[in-house]
Amino acid sequence: MDRFENVSVVKKANVYFGGRCVSHSIEFPDGTRKSVGVIFAGTLEFRTGAPEVMELNAGRCRVRLSGQSDWQEFGAGDRFEVPANSSFDIETLEMVDYVCHYGA
Repeated sequence: MDRFENVSVVKKANVYFGGRCVSHSIEFPDGTRKSVGVIFAGTLEFRTGAPEVMELNAGRCRVRLSGQSDWQEFGAGDRFEVPANSSFDIETLEMVDYVCHYGA
């Protein structure tokens, strides 16, 4: 899917880590939430409340989920899941264009 239809977009950008991650929140009529954004060069740690599925539209990165010692590499078309109340480290190898799908 290359577009989302019938959504509300929060105009104010979510800016994290001094601008190294920038996203916009989108809301669907059924209450589903997602964010779409980019992650620039760097290694960042994200913390989660709800479970998340990170879908990569473009770019490459390495990810280490909380409690794991090994890094996994992901690229355009890949996705990875992050449990609720957890965290993950991400190292961008190329700027990452992503969609984050939030669970309940």
